[in-house]
Amino acid sequence: MTAPPDIRLPSRHLLGIDGLDERTITGILDLSAIYFTHNRERGPKLKQLSGRTVMNLFFESSTRTRTSFEIAAKRLGGDVVNMNVAASSIKKGETLIDTAMTLNAMYADVLVVRHPDSGAVSLLSDKVNCAVINGGDGSHAHPTQALLDAFTIRHRKGRIAGLTVAICGDVAHSRVARSNIQLLTTMGARVRVVAPPTLLPAGVEGLGADVYHDMREGLSDCDIVMMLRLQAERMRGAFVPSIREYFHYFGLDREKLAFARPDALIMHPGPMNRGIEIDSVVADDIGRSVIAEQVETGVAVRMACLDLVTRSLHNQSGHNQSGHNQSRHDQPGGGAAP
Repeated sequence: MTAPPDIRLPSRHLLGIDGLDERTITGILDLSAIYFTHNRERGPKLKQLSGRTVMNLFFESSTRTRTSFEIAAKRLGGDVVNMNVAASSIKKGETLIDTAMTLNAMYADVLVVRHPDSGAVSLLSDKVNCAVINGGDGSHAHPTQALLDAFTIRHRKGRIAGLTVAICGDVAHSRVARSNIQLLTTMGARVRVVAPPTLLPAGVEGLGADVYHDMREGLSDCDIVMMLRLQAERMRGAFVPSIREYFHYFGLDREKLAFARPDALIMHPGPMNRGIEIDSVVADDIGRSVIAEQVETGVAVRMACLDLVTRSLHNQSGHNQSGHNQSRHDQPGGGAAP
């Protein structure tokens, strides 16, 4: 297996794209490429997380993200615990901090946390000794989704810098959009957001993306069309006149896609609302849609993220001062080359 890049995350946690510069992001993508190849070749079992425990703590329903992290951790030889929040003490009135302290006492090495409230994952990370990866918090951030999207783009296009990426749909409620705008602009892409004014967040102009309210103008000559799910569960009131009208003006179909470059890729973080933000004909276009490939690259990228945050644990005195598993942190497999 190719030697992994020598990179370190700026923190023992991965809570967002903030603080990740171009060199660090490139290193994460390079390490992801090694795991991507390894997974396709069905290489020997890896041991980077041997002896470590990863807890998936999801306060929101999730299939692909939670499963992707579970597979990633197991492919690196780690132990995985999936917390059933619906049956946890949270339902009995326990606070998030009390839950964090309880989990902390169980000496997990990594917590992967998804929460419906923006900022909740960061709050939790301040209270635990282990590493925390943000699996998506409110409408704030979803760093591993942005990283896997960037990996998919680079894998297909060979580069990110200089490409034009149109992020279309419910930007206002999308943590995916925010993290992608940050990451892609850091890597030198030109980013557009395309949505009705009601589905754009306040201050969107300051995020570094160009704003369009017309799909045909927004998609004109773009290299990547990234569609977003209409998140009705986060809406309080009517943000669109009707689903039928929304699809007519902002749903991706062949007629609107024709304004993009002929080799433009179609992306979607899933789950898709077919017939609402995307037509099945373009979603299932095997020549241009990379939606299924995003799921595959997600495992490789999360393997890289789990590898890197556990490497960081070696240098965290606060983690080791707890006195647990000192020998695990010293073993070669904890941060060794894949």
